[in-house]
Amino acid sequence: MGEGIGRLAKDTAVYGLSSIIGRLLNWLLVPLYVRVLENTGEYGAVTNLYGWTALLLVILTYGMETGFFRFVNKREETEPMRVYGTALYSTAFTSTLFLTACLLFLRPLSHATGYGAHPEYIGMIAGIVAVDAFCCIPFACLRYRGRAFRFTAIKLLNIGLTIVLNLFFLLICPWLYRLHPAWVEWFYRPGYGVGYIFVSNAIASAAVFFLLLPDMWPGLRAKMDWQRLKRMLAYSFPVLCLGVAGIFNQSADKILYPFLFEDKAHASAQLGIYGACFKIAVVMVMFIQAFRYAYEPFIFAKNREGDNRQAYARVMKYFIICSLMLFLGVMFYIDVLKHFVGPAYYPGLGVIPVVMLGELFYGIYFNLSVWYKLTDRTIWGARFSVAGCLVTVAMILLFVPRYGFMACAWASFASNLLMMMLSYFTGQKKYPIAYDLRSAGLYGLLVGGLYVAGMCPSIENSCLRLVYRTVLWLFLAGFIVKRDLPLREIPCMASCLERMKRKIFQPNK
Repeated sequence: MGEGIGRLAKDTAVYGLSSIIGRLLNWLLVPLYVRVLENTGEYGAVTNLYGWTALLLVILTYGMETGFFRFVNKREETEPMRVYGTALYSTAFTSTLFLTACLLFLRPLSHATGYGAHPEYIGMIAGIVAVDAFCCIPFACLRYRGRAFRFTAIKLLNIGLTIVLNLFFLLICPWLYRLHPAWVEWFYRPGYGVGYIFVSNAIASAAVFFLLLPDMWPGLRAKMDWQRLKRMLAYSFPVLCLGVAGIFNQSADKILYPFLFEDKAHASAQLGIYGACFKIAVVMVMFIQAFRYAYEPFIFAKNREGDNRQAYARVMKYFIICSLMLFLGVMFYIDVLKHFVGPAYYPGLGVIPVVMLGELFYGIYFNLSVWYKLTDRTIWGARFSVAGCLVTVAMILLFVPRYGFMACAWASFASNLLMMMLSYFTGQKKYPIAYDLRSAGLYGLLVGGLYVAGMCPSIENSCLRLVYRTVLWLFLAGFIVKRDLPLREIPCMASCLERMKRKIFQPNK
């Protein structure tokens, strides 16, 4: 597959460790949340506020992460730490400004968002967003320096601490309160379940900040370069528009849903069902995030070597193959995965295939974004994302009051499909790349056929049904290996086979 592709695969695996394990462990918290929280409405509050968190985080990083990678990898750049320091000081200032403003106007903000009874929720979310936005740049520097294992270790520690604190506040403290109230009543408040989810996140974010201090020091020692900052902001502003529109495409349903119904309790309960079932589809999001962490440094580094369009096309091919395998795997084992959320949430299972396909389109769109990032035409990304955002908002406003959360899933699907198509056709004119459309179409049709073959037959015995679907999935895997992943072409596999051959036929050497 080539040294560059092999390096990308390795980095995707390492970065994916933090992303996949983290999201998997957070995913495993969903059964805890849906069983410990009093009703689906409380989980709806979690879904809503974390929707706001995702949007605000993109705004507060304002494309500086991508800008950092672009400028630090320029051929003429001789002071990479000045680029790092400039990005670091810029995000530090804006994050501090945001947190101060939120704390000053905490009461009005909490009432405007519907959490007037718990303004501390908004305060904690503001603190989490401010710290995480600032920490994005040190994490980006770790990726630039190739320190994937330190990046992963800190991410995993953050996740582990969040999980331990959730278990402590939601399970251990209530148990201790029943047995020996005096041990925990000085800090523990019964019935504050949702609040402790945010408390856990806030403590973990603070811990990550302190762990990253040694990695911040080289940038903090470098002087702020105002001229660099102006150029970085000019490059990053379209990325900000792209990011805001992109994340709003993913979060608009969770943010707008409570405002579209007069019965707020009903809206929150339905949003809780949608949010919990959305978590089942998170495996596609995990893969895309892991890929993204490795891909941006890869494409900018490759660009320094010259024109590598063939490599970008091959990456797209393998990305689509892996994504389709994930989609089929999740859908074939949905009878098992649905138990993570419980019967009260089963009405939302229908959103899972639609959401996963929408995320697949978004992943392809991210792959396609290489053309406008490398040619410094990021304004096109902003245009595509704004178009997708308009479709998302329009469909949510028009159809959610009538069709409920299924309209949210289809809005995401349509929006990501539109952005993917716009980026592809525009990119082929501005920066043509010979993508393997034949393979993409073949695998799309094959997976579609296997999906129908696996889901339509009515097999009453659950074990036989799973065995039947497993056979279909293995058929897909075998077809892929035979057609596009011959073992002799995989470098690590080829070296292993060569060593085995020498041991067998030349045992004395």
